Order: sequence, then structure tokens, then C-alpha cells
Amino acid sequence: MRESSLNRETAETKIALSLNLDGTGQSEIDTGIPFFDHMLTLFSKHSLIDLEVSVDGDIEVDGHHTIEDTGIVLGDAIREALGDKAGIQRYGHSYVPMDETLARVVVDLSNRPYLAFNPPADTASAPNMPFTLVEEFFRAVASNLRANIHVDLLAGRDGHHIAEAIFKALARSIRVAVTIDPRQEGAIPSTKAVL
Repeated sequence: MRESSLNRETAETKIALSLNLDGTGQSEIDTGIPFFDHMLTLFSKHSLIDLEVSVDGDIEVDGHHTIEDTGIVLGDAIREALGDKAGIQRYGHSYVPMDETLARVVVDLSNRPYLAFNPPADTASAPNMPFTLVEEFFRAVASNLRANIHVDLLAGRDGHHIAEAIFKALARSIRVAVTIDPRQEGAIPSTKAVL
């Protein structure tokens, strides 16, 4: 099975994370930031990645280190679980509506990290999680997964809806990208023969 368990400890955070790419979307999440727990829970549910995350972070300062460092470890763990990426779809995209909000996320597991995060700078925040930290999380995932990720907000006003739609769209995009394509017959999905 395509699984990974990682631990990362710094002066600011202590993180234990394990996942199974071929799961059913079961999760146990405790980051100390309830809204971020909600985002990771729905990420697991909609990606079908089983996910366990425990974080002891310096949330008395703010949520930045906890959220960014969790993105680092999540990206590393998905990359490790993918191995050489033989047979995967590689690309995934998803449009996710949530009431007035519409988000689009497109992913390429290319081994070339890049984040294009296009929601407007004045995008509303969720009640207890600044929207700037959503971008920091996505940047950390893209960099450590070594993926090309494009995030677009096509409509939206409510900060909770916007963050949730973006996280769900990331989940569903990754769900497609990591899926094994039987027509690939175990080949690497690149003309370079390596990803």
C-alpha cells in the first residue's frame, strides 16, 4: 500500500503525520486550531486519503508555524507515499462550489514545485484563520510535494466558504492525480520516463 509516516520537530512545532493514499477518507486530526482541523478533515474525506495528524505548535504566538509546517509534512508524506509515481494519473483538477463560492484547483505531480495562488489579496478570512495562512499552507504543500498547483477563486464572499471550497478542490484534484491508471500499465506518466 502507498503509505507514509513522518515526524518533524522544530523549535516552533512538533508534528506527527501518517497517511494512506489508498484509503477511504478516514481521519484523526488535532492541530490545536479548530478551523484548520476542519480543513484537514475535509481534505482527507474528499481526497480519500486516510490521514492522522497531531501537532503541538506555538499557537500562543499565532497559527502561522503550525499551518505552514503541517503543509510541509503533508507534502513530504504524499511525495514519499507516491514513490516513483509509476502508473499514476499525474494530473487532477476540480471545480468546487459552496453556496456563493466557486473555487478551481489544478494539480500536476510534475516534480516541479510551483504555486499560482490567484484569489484576490483582500479575500475574506474565516473567523479564526487568516486567509493569508491558506496560501502559506498551499505553498508549503506545493514545495514539498514538488507539485505544480494553481488555485483560482471564481466567485465568493464568505471567508469560511472560500477556504473550504479551496481545500475541497485541492483534495479532489489530488485524489484524481494520485489514482493509478490501469492503462498506464505501471509506466511513468512522462516522456522523460521520470517524475
